[in-house]
Amino acid sequence: MNYEETGLSRQEALKYRLSLRECLIGDKAFYSRLALVVVPMIIQNTLTNVVSLLDNVMVGQVGTLPMSAVAIVGQLMFVFYLGIFGTLSGAGIFGTQYIGKGDYEGVRHAIRFKLIAAAAIGGLFLTVFSLAGPALIGRYIAESTTAADRELTMRLALQYLHIMMVGMIPFAITQVYGSTLREAGYTTIPMRGSMIAMAVNFVLNALLIFGLFGLPKMGVAGAAVATVVSRFVEMAIVVGAGCRNTDKFPFFAGIFRNFRIPGNVAREILIKTLPLSVNEILWSLGQAQLMQSYSVRGIEVIAAINISNTISQIFNEVFISLGGAAGIIVGQELGANRLVGARRTAWRMAATSLMSTIVMGGALFAVAPLIPQIYNTEAEIRQLATTLIRIVAVCMPIHSFANVSYFIMRSGGRTLVTFFFDSCFSWIVSVPLAYILATFTSLPPQVILASVMSADLIKCAIGFVLVKKGVWVRNIVTGMD
Repeated sequence: MNYEETGLSRQEALKYRLSLRECLIGDKAFYSRLALVVVPMIIQNTLTNVVSLLDNVMVGQVGTLPMSAVAIVGQLMFVFYLGIFGTLSGAGIFGTQYIGKGDYEGVRHAIRFKLIAAAAIGGLFLTVFSLAGPALIGRYIAESTTAADRELTMRLALQYLHIMMVGMIPFAITQVYGSTLREAGYTTIPMRGSMIAMAVNFVLNALLIFGLFGLPKMGVAGAAVATVVSRFVEMAIVVGAGCRNTDKFPFFAGIFRNFRIPGNVAREILIKTLPLSVNEILWSLGQAQLMQSYSVRGIEVIAAINISNTISQIFNEVFISLGGAAGIIVGQELGANRLVGARRTAWRMAATSLMSTIVMGGALFAVAPLIPQIYNTEAEIRQLATTLIRIVAVCMPIHSFANVSYFIMRSGGRTLVTFFFDSCFSWIVSVPLAYILATFTSLPPQVILASVMSADLIKCAIGFVLVKKGVWVRNIVTGMD
């Protein structure tokens, strides 16, 4: 039987044994397909993070308190970003499988759902930030901070937040169109839009933060203005490309002409979306709570973690993008009913992701002492940041396997499983561990961070069992209109 052409039932696919070589090593066609999807994603996201690093360094030149203020707001905006990501991901599961099936009307239903969901999430977070901004920011300023430093940090953070809120609208719209293009395998357009937006952001940062060429010296506010302008530029490029090329992207044609979603489709998407949306929001809130736990050790710890996170994200981007690519490629295999091919692809993606951490983790460990030196901050903060970066490098394989396991399970619509696997783990294990160690012990911040990150080994073990059992091997779009 030609399993790739005919597919198997889910029960037959689970019984089909894959050899070790099939699990670890792909053929030329596999790596060619992977490269087409993941390379533009890596380039786009890496450049985004490089610009974030440069932005971070520019703000850092203004001083430690401005850098900490931006880091605090960045943590709050991170919750919004993941709220959008999680909400769109539920519809994205269906969009990816519809594309594998060749059903473009189904893709349009998914896009319409994304637009409605993005508007709802955007409105919710705009309301929360407008009403509770000072209270949220205040949770990250340690009680030991002097009154003058507390007041300045609060003022800068609120100034930055209020400007950044304007950019939430174009960000949400861009994610709707960009995520759909990536699900269809067209990753170069979002990459191009992101690259141009990053160039705009970088130039405006330099001009507005430092007041070059006669422009006002705006500091933190200048960084926010630059980001917002770049968001609108990116939206114009990505949305414009999708709307102008409906021959190439037929799923964008007629989205607003008949703006309706069949009840059964909307219900199924909503069932998958709610766990993902809640998961991403809870997970990001967990990350915010982790930062808050670390912040009780002082504003200096926030600055060091900010430096560590910014540089680490650049090197983490390879395995993060490979996880996203796994969700796209495996999802398309499932939608085409190639169930054995989906299992084989899943393991190959996991192996590729783990192997990437050998290179990227080693490189991050090596450059750890260099990056903090470019920040205009105290020597002890630079030293702490170096140690934190090296901890992240050592733990990279752990996070890599957990990440790819999450996307593999999500590709088959197992959103409730991923909810327990991801955010529940954070709130049951990671958050309490960080809180207890930071509040009730005298352990240094680097030991606390290493302990929290190492706890993800439990998550990896759970992920391995779930992926191996094949609980995710499902075609969820067959029979849907």
